[in-house]
Amino acid sequence: MTGTDTPALSTGRSTPSLEANERVPLLTPNILETGGYSASAAATSTRQPKNESTRKKIKQRFAYYVPSTYWLPNYSFSSFGGDFLAGATVACVLIPQSISYATSLAKLSPVAGLASAAVPGIIYALLGSSRQLNVAPEAALSLLVGQAVAAELNEQPHSYPNDPAVLSVAVATIITFQVGVFSFLLGIFRLGFIDVVLSRALLRGFVTAIAVVIMVEQLIPMLGLVELAKQHHLDTTIDKIVFLLEYAIPNGHEKTASIAFTALAILIVIRLTKAELRARFKWNWVYFIPEVLIVVVASTALSGMFKWNEDGVAILGTIPLAEHAWIGFPLKPTNLRFMKSTTSLSVLIAVVGFLDSIVAAKQNGARFGYSISPNRELVALGAGNLVGSFVPGLLPAFGSITRSRLNADFGGRTQMASLVCSTLVILATFFLLPALEYLPKCVLGSVISLVVWSLLAEAPHDLAFYFKMGAWIDLALMSLTFILTLAWNVEVGVTCSVIISLLLVVRRSSKTRISILGHIPGTDRWKPVNENPDAEEAQEGVLIIRIRESLDFANTAQLKERLRRIELYGLDKAHPSEEPRRSQATKLVFHMLDVESIDASATQIFYELLETYKARGVGLFVTHLRPQPREYFEKSGIFELLGPKAFHENVAAAMGFIDTIR
Repeated sequence: MTGTDTPALSTGRSTPSLEANERVPLLTPNILETGGYSASAAATSTRQPKNESTRKKIKQRFAYYVPSTYWLPNYSFSSFGGDFLAGATVACVLIPQSISYATSLAKLSPVAGLASAAVPGIIYALLGSSRQLNVAPEAALSLLVGQAVAAELNEQPHSYPNDPAVLSVAVATIITFQVGVFSFLLGIFRLGFIDVVLSRALLRGFVTAIAVVIMVEQLIPMLGLVELAKQHHLDTTIDKIVFLLEYAIPNGHEKTASIAFTALAILIVIRLTKAELRARFKWNWVYFIPEVLIVVVASTALSGMFKWNEDGVAILGTIPLAEHAWIGFPLKPTNLRFMKSTTSLSVLIAVVGFLDSIVAAKQNGARFGYSISPNRELVALGAGNLVGSFVPGLLPAFGSITRSRLNADFGGRTQMASLVCSTLVILATFFLLPALEYLPKCVLGSVISLVVWSLLAEAPHDLAFYFKMGAWIDLALMSLTFILTLAWNVEVGVTCSVIISLLLVVRRSSKTRISILGHIPGTDRWKPVNENPDAEEAQEGVLIIRIRESLDFANTAQLKERLRRIELYGLDKAHPSEEPRRSQATKLVFHMLDVESIDASATQIFYELLETYKARGVGLFVTHLRPQPREYFEKSGIFELLGPKAFHENVAAAMGFIDTIR
């Protein structure tokens, strides 16, 4: 017997004639004996699949938001070889880079740089959706932190007379905390679409300006002019360029400069040689040569052997690991005092860092055939920086296009590569860092200059493309970002350009896409007159307007003015001072097939627009009205305003009705 034989029991309910507490005890034994099931068994059987489905859904959702709960239990160790090689290779690049960014750009200790390359990367590997993205400090963002530190030191030079490093740690910590909060909230509120708002021209101008700023910053230690520069209190990049032109030759330290530029030349030659050997001889194995690590190790060995520090060459020095705090609450009073002054900078770092990260993540996602969620990326990056802020002095960490590509090229196929990389960075912090005591600081400047060389190499291509396309607005935006960044500072340059970029986006989105429809002779078709030479406007004074997108408060606000200009001048450009080229419409037909939705504000504006036309005596008609706009038109009173005869199925029907009332 199946459940269909006892319909009253199949849902666990009694028939209307008997109460449930009477039927269940009486019928349960008989049903069990005949192979059926009791009411309680029926309820259990219906609940069980539902419970299993709920648990499965919860498990799927949890795996979606915390990807490591899926890939770690199912990790195949056949992938470990490639992941380990990729993680180790990226670590060889990342270790000297992180030390360079921390000491030369952010005015922090090498330990802070290495910890920044390890802790956020681990958190991202557990929460992020990209399998190849490497999360660590970036040159541009580290420079922004360094400029914030320098600004605070200049504003309150006597607050930390004995240990300015305390101020540096406090500023970096509160910036990283705020960056984590902003990134996390952007993801929670699903604002990941910001990656499509800011133009590539703006980002190119920013990256190029940053490259120049970093290069100028690094020329000072590479020429041995650090102490002299401190005496001149240089604020802007222009000030530093003037300083270098005036003091580089007469006051530069010859040995420091020769070491720095020799190291930079070796790095560039090795990189160019690797590219040539791969292209000409297909020697892909040369890609494995870590030129940065080689130069750092070699220069450290030579410095220790020949005691370059005794000749005036600045070295990294002894790093007291025991004195470095490894955990601390980021919202301490000593940190909070810098929150207000660094909030705008933190927002900027969060946005720019995310843009770089999402580009790198999407590139690898497209390469290996998996999807990337910008909102989940924001949450993962925010969580990484939030956790990182509990280690005092950490730099904000985001994804790198270059390191992520390197990770993928060397076999990284899961987030295990990032975990390997972070583990090796942590080991290097405790076991390798003490061995770098004699590393010349000018060599760290050379390592950063190599990154600058890579950033500047892409600018000519974009400039040529914009010139070729005649994209003058893009070129102007790129130039504005570049000039303001150099003349003022990075924050001002990017902020002004972002505001202008957003205004351009708003301006474009506020112009409703409209076309005038004309009749194709000999057919029942109506096509845009500016796209079809055969289309003819049907009658004098009758204007058929096709609205070609959904309506909202943004693109409907200027609809009245757009329609007025179309009535007088058509779709061609015309100055308001010109004489009208057309007569005003006496009949207006709205073709609304493309209007899939309309919001309340747009409905209100549209109502007022129709009222204005009706007061002028213009006949109003609406065709192809979709369900959602129809519902809003009914609720708002537009149907009542126009009357039922104003609404027609298509343009042909509306024109037929107009012919009958002429």
